[in-house]
Amino acid sequence: MARVLVPLAQGCEELEAVTIIDLLRRAGIEVVTAGLEEGPVQCSRGVVLVPDTTLDRVLSEEFDMVVLPGGLPGADHLQNDPRIRELLQRMARQGRYTAAICAAPKVLATAGLLEARQATSYPGVLEAMDLPATRLLDRPVVIDDKVVTSRGPGTAMDFALELIELLLGGEARRQVEEPLMRPGHDRATA
Repeated sequence: MARVLVPLAQGCEELEAVTIIDLLRRAGIEVVTAGLEEGPVQCSRGVVLVPDTTLDRVLSEEFDMVVLPGGLPGADHLQNDPRIRELLQRMARQGRYTAAICAAPKVLATAGLLEARQATSYPGVLEAMDLPATRLLDRPVVIDDKVVTSRGPGTAMDFALELIELLLGGEARRQVEEPLMRPGHDRATA
C-alpha cells in the first residue's frame, strides 16, 4: 500500500489539506497527517484539523510521497522548518515523490528541489523568488519527474487526482474521480 505524509502547519489552507487527505484515502492510500507540533492545527480560514501524529514521531518512517498543503502562514511555517527541508531532500535523494500546492512550492524551492525543473504555484509566489533555473508555468498541475506542483484551492482536486494516478495508476484515479460527479468527468460523459 502506498504511504503519503501530509505535514500540517498552523495556518495551512484547509480546502487543499482536506481535499488531498480525503481523495488519497478514497483511493486506499495510507495518508498520515503530522502536525509540526503537538495539538490541533488551526487553518487559514479558522477550520481546526487534528493531525494523526506529530512530525517528530514519523520522521524516520518510510513514505512514497510527501504532500505539502499551501496557504499562509502555513507555507511559511513549512518553509522555516529545517525538519521539512531535510525530509524533502531525503525524499528526493531516494527518488520518491514530493508535491506542493499554492504557496507551498516555495518550500520545495527552498529545499533546492525546483532547480532546473518546471513548476507552478499560486500566482506571484515562485515569481518572487530568485529561481533562474526554474521554468514557471501557468497550469493547474505541473509534474516534472518526481516533483509535483499546483496552483491553489481551485486546483486541489486536480492535484490530488494526479497524485493518485502517479501512485496507483489511471484506473485508481478513475475509480475515485467518477463518483465525484465533476463537470465533464461524470459517467454520462466519460
